[in-house]
Amino acid sequence: MTNNVYPHLQKIIDESQRIVFFGGAGVSTESGIPDFRSQDGLYHKKYTYPPETILSHSFYVSHMDEFFRFYKENLIHPGVKPNSAHYALARLEAIGKLKAVITQNIDGLHQMAGSHTVYELHGSVHRNTCLSCKQVFPVETVLHAKEIPLCPCGNIIKPDVVLYEESLNQEVLSMATSAISTADTLIIGGTSLNVYPAASLIRYFKGSHLALINRDQTNVDEIANIVIRDPIGQVLGSLYIKK
Repeated sequence: MTNNVYPHLQKIIDESQRIVFFGGAGVSTESGIPDFRSQDGLYHKKYTYPPETILSHSFYVSHMDEFFRFYKENLIHPGVKPNSAHYALARLEAIGKLKAVITQNIDGLHQMAGSHTVYELHGSVHRNTCLSCKQVFPVETVLHAKEIPLCPCGNIIKPDVVLYEESLNQEVLSMATSAISTADTLIIGGTSLNVYPAASLIRYFKGSHLALINRDQTNVDEIANIVIRDPIGQVLGSLYIKK
């Protein structure tokens, strides 16, 4: 065992056999992707319309040019790499302790780091589907489109991300719920737990240990076994995870 500055969390992980991680935008900020709700986040920047409006289904339908302009400038981040948090979670999965990552992020960094069982509640920028013929395209197709991305068949390519006013994928939701309900340890990280219905999933947790790693206070601080305010990459990256 190496020295680490989070012995309580280390002990929980060492004793756990079915860990589930539930994460949000704060997991990717150390990779250089801005979050949404912090003081420097996307929702505090000034645009012609509020970002919540631009990222709604109705705005997508009625202002498609402006939607894609905003989407490409703010939600696609070419060249970003996973950070220590992503890699630590992939290692936990590789040794059999971590059973699932449940993420509100759409950046695909967990998979890039090597995680396999990842439930993307809000979709992914890396999947883009023609609304007509259902052909799937990589993120580069959307990013490099001059205006609205179009399929060779002539119809619109829509990113597989869940916009405001749209429902979560029920199959993904069901698998995430099942994972949380059978976990012995739930680690929540990098999320304010203010986005519903995603945040409501944690009510299904019936295990022994609830660990929270987040810069700001959340509504589950009082019931968590451990609360850590440090950057999540720093925290998870410092843990000893046997190979």
